[in-house]
Amino acid sequence: MTDTTPWRPASGPPAAAGPARVPGTPVPASPAAPHGSAGVRPSPGAPGDGRNVRVAARARAGAARREPPQGPGPVRDDPPAGTAGANAAPAPLGRFLAKAAAVTAGLTAAGAVFGLFRDQTIAHLFGAGHDSDAFLIAWTVPEMASTLLIEDAMALLMVPAFSQALARRAASRAGLTRKEARAQDPVRLLVGATLPRLTVFLAVVATLLVVAAPLVVAVLAPGLPDPALAVECTRMTALTVLSFGVAGYFSAALRAHRSFVPPAAIYVSYNVGIIGTMIALHAVWGVRAAAAGVAAGGLLMALVQLPAFLRNVGFGPPRAKGAPRSQRDRDRPTLIAFGLIAPVIFFAVFRQSQVLVERFLAASLPPGAISHLNYAQKVAQMPMVLSLMICTVTFPVVAQAMAGGEREKARRRVEQDLALASLAVLVGSALVIGYAPQIIQVLFERGAFTHRDTLATASVMRVYALGLLGHCLVGALSRPFFSTARPTWFPALAMGAGLLVNIVAGAFAVRWWGTYGIAAANAAGISTTAALLLTGLGSRIVAIQVRRVALSIGRLSVAAVGACGTGWIAGPMIPDPLLSAALGCLLVPAMFGACGMAIRALEITALPAQITQMTQRFRNAR
Repeated sequence: MTDTTPWRPASGPPAAAGPARVPGTPVPASPAAPHGSAGVRPSPGAPGDGRNVRVAARARAGAARREPPQGPGPVRDDPPAGTAGANAAPAPLGRFLAKAAAVTAGLTAAGAVFGLFRDQTIAHLFGAGHDSDAFLIAWTVPEMASTLLIEDAMALLMVPAFSQALARRAASRAGLTRKEARAQDPVRLLVGATLPRLTVFLAVVATLLVVAAPLVVAVLAPGLPDPALAVECTRMTALTVLSFGVAGYFSAALRAHRSFVPPAAIYVSYNVGIIGTMIALHAVWGVRAAAAGVAAGGLLMALVQLPAFLRNVGFGPPRAKGAPRSQRDRDRPTLIAFGLIAPVIFFAVFRQSQVLVERFLAASLPPGAISHLNYAQKVAQMPMVLSLMICTVTFPVVAQAMAGGEREKARRRVEQDLALASLAVLVGSALVIGYAPQIIQVLFERGAFTHRDTLATASVMRVYALGLLGHCLVGALSRPFFSTARPTWFPALAMGAGLLVNIVAGAFAVRWWGTYGIAAANAAGISTTAALLLTGLGSRIVAIQVRRVALSIGRLSVAAVGACGTGWIAGPMIPDPLLSAALGCLLVPAMFGACGMAIRALEITALPAQITQMTQRFRNAR
């Protein structure tokens, strides 16, 4: 659902939203007005005839052209109360978000399916042994790059930056010609000032990683017996630093422009690249084909978004020719200053470092431990990824509300996102824990992946799933922190505290419980971070009602425990794993809903009405 028209503020409603036309009275065209104004329209009860109205409109338009742009000010995502479009704007936005969420959900689910097929192909071709461990160590580089350059740092930095640039564009276009508006466009200035520098920087980093691959492997997995294969794979996966960075930049720009289809399709193209390369080259290159596929998939992630980026955003000039220097300095982004991007970078690095910690600790365990942890984590996190899709769609809305000072709107949006995301992830967690052996057996037990690998992976996955709620809440709660003009250090400090818990607990637990101890430490660390972010958001950024949100999550957790216990007992009763897992997909949600109704969880009792409302919005959007 790509919007190819230029972005317009919601405060400029369509002509149909204006006052009713009196027969015989001409209606003047509304001149361009700064963003946040109601536009120039005759009031229904205004004195004077149509000629006086036209003269007044021309006078206001002339005054707007004579006044210089005032710079970025409060920007509303909806018209102020009492304006002509106050009643008309929210409904289209709601329908837009409903349709965007549906499209994003479909493409996210498709990406997850292809990712699952990718993991199945890796397990089938390479099993869970030395070769797969070597590839997974090399895969740490693109996993870190994905978090930094696509999912967290780049999105949390550039979505607000593009949102603010769009607000400045809407506020400063009055009285400008098309050529002048293009030359002084804050969006194009943002692209011209950041994208070339980012590309050069990422190319240098990728080159350094290729050269320093032996050192990288030694740091990531010091206990690996034969690191040569891991070094070769790392040199190929290091190329994703450049491609992921460009893809993440494109995604942030398109989401800020409310174009969600290409960004949602990147993981489909990524996984298609990996799968195709593996199938074509595994007989010649072995597990190196998987590393080459990662590099090819990263390139496809950027290419699949390039047409939409050119159409919606475009490549901006490095300088704003013809504009005063003071305006160029104002419109140039200051996000490249280290003091502004450092909080986001540290947050993303600390978050992704959980994977580094578990692979560092597992490197000294018997061969296959890293693979078991990886397969368990990939499957367990699928409910979390799907639950966060609504937050991905609404993040630009929260950022624009924060930029416009609409704190109450941002609060309602964040609370709704937390409730929906928690409900979705807890249903998924109950299913993953209750039917872990059946799920792993259906997905992976074939080829080089044995039944012993199934049991080991399923046991680890059940422990991992205890932290899924924490992972979901961290993803949902971190976005409002970075929606402000100046990012705060609190999320990075909270993530650092959780990482410290993960490191200390993992170092002690791995001695006695091996991979189970590593997974438990991961769950403890991310849950610590989620608790800190939840308590800190209300007092620092958005005044959410922390107690009410915590009680809501607590009620949903009780329902999840009941559904999980039912699945754990019922799963082994059916010998066929596919049939058992399929019935579990019906039984677990049903028990979750029944338990929620029994304890009168408002989030569940009100769910049918919310689904009906969203369905109606989606139908109206079509």
